[in-house]
Amino acid sequence: MLKLTVIGLMLALLASLGSGFYFLMVDQGDKTKRRTFHSLGIRLALAATLAAVVVYGVATGQLGHRNTWDAGPRQATQGQESGD
Repeated sequence: MLKLTVIGLMLALLASLGSGFYFLMVDQGDKTKRRTFHSLGIRLALAATLAAVVVYGVATGQLGHRNTWDAGPRQATQGQESGD
């Protein structure tokens, strides 16, 4: 469920980016229209939400990596000392 939330927020960020570009091209410097500015605000809120969701997911262990080359921390064997 958390991964779907992350994907949804990323798609919303792309949609906000596209709408901001569209408003920038259509308004062409019209100082009375603030649609580009509002789109930026929405994009910043979405980015902050996405960052918070990712931090929450990593902190709770719901998001992580399962790389085959990274098996996690290694256990010290009997002959090895960890302080050297």
